[in-house]
Amino acid sequence: MRQFVTIASNAFMELVRQPVFLLLLTGSAVFEIFLATPYYFAFGDEPKLVENSTLAVMLLAGLLGAVLSASASLAREIRTGTALAVLSKPVGRAQFLVAKYVGLAAALALLTYVNLVAALLASRMAFDAYGSTDMFALGVFALALIAAYLMGGFSNFFLRRPFVSDAVFSLLVMVTLAFVVISFYTKEGKPQEFAAGVDWRLIPAAILILFALWIMAGLALACSARLDTIPTLAICSAFFLVGLMSDYLFGRRAEAGSWWASVLYTVTPNWQLFWFADVLDTGKSTFYWGYVGRAFGYVAGYVGAALTVATLLFEDRELS
Repeated sequence: MRQFVTIASNAFMELVRQPVFLLLLTGSAVFEIFLATPYYFAFGDEPKLVENSTLAVMLLAGLLGAVLSASASLAREIRTGTALAVLSKPVGRAQFLVAKYVGLAAALALLTYVNLVAALLASRMAFDAYGSTDMFALGVFALALIAAYLMGGFSNFFLRRPFVSDAVFSLLVMVTLAFVVISFYTKEGKPQEFAAGVDWRLIPAAILILFALWIMAGLALACSARLDTIPTLAICSAFFLVGLMSDYLFGRRAEAGSWWASVLYTVTPNWQLFWFADVLDTGKSTFYWGYVGRAFGYVAGYVGAALTVATLLFEDRELS
C-alpha cells in the first residue's frame, strides 16, 4: 500500500509540475472570466450563454489535459526508462498502472476545481443588456492571479522550489480566496449577502464533467500503454467525436435490436450523459443528485474496464 501511495503522489506531483498543466489551468480560468465581461445581444439569455460557455471551456480544457497528462505520466516514462526503474522494485505492473491513474485523476480534479470556481464567478459576473461589466470582481480576480504567480516566483527564487507546482498550488488558494472576497461584495464594492447571484447548480454540472474527464483519462492511459502522445491524442479525439454522436449512430439501431450497434453503443462512452447545460437552461432551482450517483456508477464501470484493457496492453510491453 505504501508503494501505491508513493507512486500515485509522485504521479500527481509530476503532472502539476508540467508547464502545460499550469498554462491550461490559468488559460481556461481566465477565459471563463473573460466570457462574463463583454456585452452580448442574447435577448435576456446572457447569463445562460455565459454558463454554457464556461462549462464548454471546462470540458475541452479537461479533455486536452487528460490526454496530455496521461501521455506524460506513462508514455514518456516508458520512453525514458523511468517505468523500468520503478518496476524493477517489488511493484506489479497493474499496481503501477492503477497508481498512475489515481494521480492523474487527482490532477484532473484540481484542474476542474479551479475551473469550477472561475465558472461560479462568471455566473455571478454575467449581466444582461441593461447591466455592466463587474469591474470589482474582474480586478480582484486579476490581483489573485498576479499574486499566485508572484508567490511561485518568490518560492523559486528564494527557496529554490519548482516554480510550476508552487504556482499551481498558489493559484488554487488565491482563486478560492478571490471567490470568497468577491462573494461578500456587490459590483459597486458594497457589502452584500454571501454569494448573491452565484448559480450553485454549476457544482453538480462540473462534477459530471469531471466524471467525463476521468473516463477520458482511463482511455488515454490505455492508449499510452502502447502508443506515444500524438497517436493517443488522435485516438482519444476519435472517441470524443464518436461519443458525442453515439445516440444517433448506435443508440437507435441498438433499440431496434441490432447486436453490433448494441456492442458499439456499450463500448463507446456517451458524453451526452455528462453534459447538463440543458438542465441549467430550464431554470429549475433543484438538481437531481441521484443522477450524479448513477453517473458515478457508470464511470466506475467504464474506468474499471479501461484500466483492465490498459493492464493487458501494458503487461507484455517491452520496457527496455
